[in-house]
Amino acid sequence: MEYIKWIETPLGRALLSSDGESLTGFWFEDQKYFAATLEDERCEKELPIFDRTQEWLDIYFQGKCPDFMPPMAPKGSAFRKKVWEYLCAVPYGQVTTYGAIAQQMAEAMGRQTMSGQAVGGAVSHNPISLLIPCHRVVGANNSLTGYAGGLEKKLRLMALEKIDADRFFVPKKGTAL
Repeated sequence: MEYIKWIETPLGRALLSSDGESLTGFWFEDQKYFAATLEDERCEKELPIFDRTQEWLDIYFQGKCPDFMPPMAPKGSAFRKKVWEYLCAVPYGQVTTYGAIAQQMAEAMGRQTMSGQAVGGAVSHNPISLLIPCHRVVGANNSLTGYAGGLEKKLRLMALEKIDADRFFVPKKGTAL
């Protein structure tokens, strides 16, 4: 059984999910892959994890870096979970690239290379948007690509974290559009 709760955020309505102890999902209502990992058997319920997540979000949307993380248990393959670990290591107010994550993962696995596209796929399927900060990933050429929540939300999150978005550009075609 999975539990859900709808909340309002400054960026719109969002759905939280939990296994009862940890956060398993955070999706903006209109984002790509909305609730993709959510179980069919679920019910709405008030839980301490939802309160803790709301507390984190309240601090975050005040433009501050929360000094705690609610317990999270994202669902996905071992590869995707590893990518999401790397996302969690990207500091508040900073960005990285898909290629940089791919390079770090390749080194950790003792491989010469790893596909940036494979990393991009894992980033885009992140089931705990915002808390696992996929909005902090940009293209190697400073393009704003790949945020499942949409380019407008990505830019607003970057502005909230005081990331200078002027150095980035919107590609004419691609995953950011």
